[in-house]
Amino acid sequence: MLKEPRRIKQQRITRARRSRARLHITPAQPRVIVRRSNRYIYACIVGADGRVLVSASSMKLAGKPIERATQVGSLLATAAKEAKITKVVLDRGRYRYHGQVKALAEGARTGGLIF
Repeated sequence: MLKEPRRIKQQRITRARRSRARLHITPAQPRVIVRRSNRYIYACIVGADGRVLVSASSMKLAGKPIERATQVGSLLATAAKEAKITKVVLDRGRYRYHGQVKALAEGARTGGLIF
């Protein structure tokens, strides 16, 4: 595996910090963290204290990437309902809000989460 240049890594960290600076996380509104790899997409709800409350991933799902991201969002929403979580804040990190990240958010919204 090739090591990425220090400049590119620093740019990714800067983008993530910039998007997280706008979030207002409270105990009543935990954040949904989105993580993407080349193959899968992961999402988890983290409380204000840093504990993972609910998580979901596309590792056992089939279909195209956008469809799997939508399914992950709906799985996350159903698990959040069981944990009595309704309002959340989307922490997209360094990823743009389009494609899989947008599909995950829309799947979570249709599942009942309020962003």
